[in-house]
Amino acid sequence: MAEVTPPQMTEQLDNEEVREILKNTTDLRQYSRQIEKEFKEVENKSIEDYIAESQNIANLHNQINDCDDVLERMENMLMSFQSVLNNISTEITQLQRKSVSMSLQLTNRQSVKAQLSQFIEDMAVSEEMINIIMETPVTERDFSTQLNVLNHKLSLVKELSFNESKSTSDVSDVLQKLRLKAMAKIRSYLLEQIYKFRKPMTNYQIPQNAMLKHKFFFEFILSNERHVAQEICSEYIDTMGKIYYSYFKSYSTRLTSLKFEESCTKDDLMGIEDNASKGIFSKTTSLKHKSTIFTIGKRGDILNQQLEAPIIVPHAQLKNRYTVEALFRSEQYALVDNACREYLFVTEFFMVRGTQAQDLFNQIMGKTLTLMIKNLETSIHDCFDTIAMFLCIHLIFRYQLMCHKRCVPALDKYWDSLQSVIWPRLELVFRLNIQSIHDCDPTKFNKELGPHYITRRYAEFSAAIVGISEHFPNELVSRLLLELQNEVECFILRMAAIFPTRKDQLIYLINNYDLVLGVLMEHTRDNSKEAEAFREQLNARSAEYVEEILAPHFGGIIQFVKECEHFFEKEQMDELRKQERRSLALVASFSANWKKSLEELNREVLLSFPSLLTGSQLLQLALASLVQYYHRFHKLLTPNARAQLTNIHVVMVEIKKYKSNY
Repeated sequence: MAEVTPPQMTEQLDNEEVREILKNTTDLRQYSRQIEKEFKEVENKSIEDYIAESQNIANLHNQINDCDDVLERMENMLMSFQSVLNNISTEITQLQRKSVSMSLQLTNRQSVKAQLSQFIEDMAVSEEMINIIMETPVTERDFSTQLNVLNHKLSLVKELSFNESKSTSDVSDVLQKLRLKAMAKIRSYLLEQIYKFRKPMTNYQIPQNAMLKHKFFFEFILSNERHVAQEICSEYIDTMGKIYYSYFKSYSTRLTSLKFEESCTKDDLMGIEDNASKGIFSKTTSLKHKSTIFTIGKRGDILNQQLEAPIIVPHAQLKNRYTVEALFRSEQYALVDNACREYLFVTEFFMVRGTQAQDLFNQIMGKTLTLMIKNLETSIHDCFDTIAMFLCIHLIFRYQLMCHKRCVPALDKYWDSLQSVIWPRLELVFRLNIQSIHDCDPTKFNKELGPHYITRRYAEFSAAIVGISEHFPNELVSRLLLELQNEVECFILRMAAIFPTRKDQLIYLINNYDLVLGVLMEHTRDNSKEAEAFREQLNARSAEYVEEILAPHFGGIIQFVKECEHFFEKEQMDELRKQERRSLALVASFSANWKKSLEELNREVLLSFPSLLTGSQLLQLALASLVQYYHRFHKLLTPNARAQLTNIHVVMVEIKKYKSNY
């Protein structure tokens, strides 16, 4: 391959060649003629070469002409193909348009066909449907299936008739006859099921379940003949209303006969003097003894374990007697069970909600609920058992919650009515108890240092009320409890005032406060307001009692500490040294009598309190206070008096002997 010389380099070579020519030749014309001669020779040689190759050139020319002919024919052929392809493209476009058009037509025809087929199917009345509606019992599945089909056809015909469709005239007569036949059979069946409720000892759930199984029957009647649906509904309301009224009227009457024969009266108030002639449960059917009136015992179980216990069956419990709240629980639980089932049935079968469901339920159960409210008014009118009434109120709270959990709000007004009956009576009896304590005359009671029986009644009663209301606090109850507590505290103070000495007064106060606090802590939370109030009173009186019993034995030391301690605090040591003679006498007296004094303290405290635990705690409190005074006394002594004082470790060893295991 020839080497390519760049233009700049070529120009440089030409310039060099010119310089070489100018250098070697002096005559340019001669040099020009020489160049022309050389060009002529080259031209002649080229002509000779062309002549020598003339045959080949002629052949090449012929071949080029042949190629031109072939290319021309190919061009004509391709032009023909292009024309054909243009025609094919036009035809394809036309075919595509036709295809889209035909596809759209097909889709429209299929849609029309489906609607038309469905319409024809909906309008057509088959022989099978006619035979089943006319002949098959309503309880058969085939009847329900064809009834749904018939209901659909009736709805369609009714809709088309508004548009004046001529096609409805072909089938309307047949459908109306089938409708009348189906309604007659359904009406007969539903009334037959309702009449089953009237048979004695009938389990209501069986016919109700049968009706729910075919709840579409009522929907069919309601959509086609409202007056027939109203007839069935009215028949059901009348039947069930009488059944529930009769059942609960009889049940309430028989339950009343199981109540304790001897009930609480106005003579059984908290402040009324106890009648010693009555024993505990003087009769097996009595709840009269005051220790049972104000004590809850196992009665509180009715709100928990017994809340959903089986109801009392009167004819099977003729020999047993029950409290007011036990009979109330059984009656209300029976109502809850029946009312919830009834409400859920009517909402599902009669397809009602909200106020319509409430109205229908009231039509069925209204008379029964009114009867039960009147029965409660009668039974509660003479009731003086506050705990029983309070338990009944909390049973109402729990049964109302139970109804809400079952999605049954229909009894809310009934529960409010029951509360409106019980609350006024409960408040009245509560205030009568408070007034009875206010009216107590302390001089009529024996002078006993132990807990008073009225205090015990209050403790048990207050613990019962607080324990019951723990989960459902009430402002009225809290206020009444506070009034009762204040009245009892005043009574305890009035009773303490009849004792001549302060020590006896303190013993009486501690015994009563300790009893109340013990009962409250056993049955309620430790941090209840009532427990906290009596705890403060007990602590204050206990501290005062400790000072009172230490005074006869160690009063000199205690007085010395109280009088001279401020000298030590102000570093007035001269004043303390002036008290040395007095302190030496106290040291000598203590050394001679301290062991005997501890024995007498122990005996006195334990004999003064019926509760060994309380006595032991007070003794330990007294001994702890003595040790504190002893330490303070030791600091105030001069070195001479301190040397003669009994060593504190000896005293502590002796005190440990009186430590109890209570």
